[in-house]
Amino acid sequence: MRVSVIVPVYNEEKTVATILDKLSQVPYELEVIVVDDASTDRTWEILQGLREQAPYDGYRYIRHEQNQGKGVGLRTGFSLVTGDLVTVQDADMEYDPLDIPALVRKWEDATNAGYHKIAIYGARSLSGQKFTTRWGNRFLTTVTNVFFGSHIHDMETCYKLMPGEVARALPMTGRRFEIEPEITSCILLAGYKILEVPISYYPREEKKLSPWKDGWPALAMLLRQRFVNKPFRVPATPVAPSVEHAQVK
Repeated sequence: MRVSVIVPVYNEEKTVATILDKLSQVPYELEVIVVDDASTDRTWEILQGLREQAPYDGYRYIRHEQNQGKGVGLRTGFSLVTGDLVTVQDADMEYDPLDIPALVRKWEDATNAGYHKIAIYGARSLSGQKFTTRWGNRFLTTVTNVFFGSHIHDMETCYKLMPGEVARALPMTGRRFEIEPEITSCILLAGYKILEVPISYYPREEKKLSPWKDGWPALAMLLRQRFVNKPFRVPATPVAPSVEHAQVK
């Protein structure tokens, strides 16, 4: 079982080395793809140093020449994954990589029980978030459940574990944080069931996401996915990952 982990980073010089170290402790064969979205601090310099050291020399490092947003970073990473399962790991230490095995075990248990079209989400306790962020997360999750008939508790979670064939075929267009509802709605429209496992969560004070700036685009994405865009279908012939990428460094 090979698990691909996309790590989008932007100005995370304080935490990026720690998060990659914790990923190295996950007891699975990991394909780690780090996408630096044109950081202006020492993030890329730190990554360049890590790539010369084991076990980080086996990771893949990509840098965007211009800052384009988390959504574009994820789209870059998803186009390159080769694993059986795929998830995302934020680099700001809000999520603990050692929770990833719980998601994989849930997927294995569900498939062994006869489920074939499933994704696994890590559900957070949002009690430590600021009120506006917590309210926004709950509102968007509720809208998702109403629009797509799901029963999830945390649509915005970073930990979305899905089969590789789904990840490589996602028709993503989001550039910033509206990528989260886009991914979720695509999975649900493709007929996949989302199961959840509880995960640890350590919200930080400094957030790149703004409930007001990013909340409306997320809602607009859900509306488009429900009423405008065509339903996503996983192709019968799996989509192959990109062999080359113009922004690989």
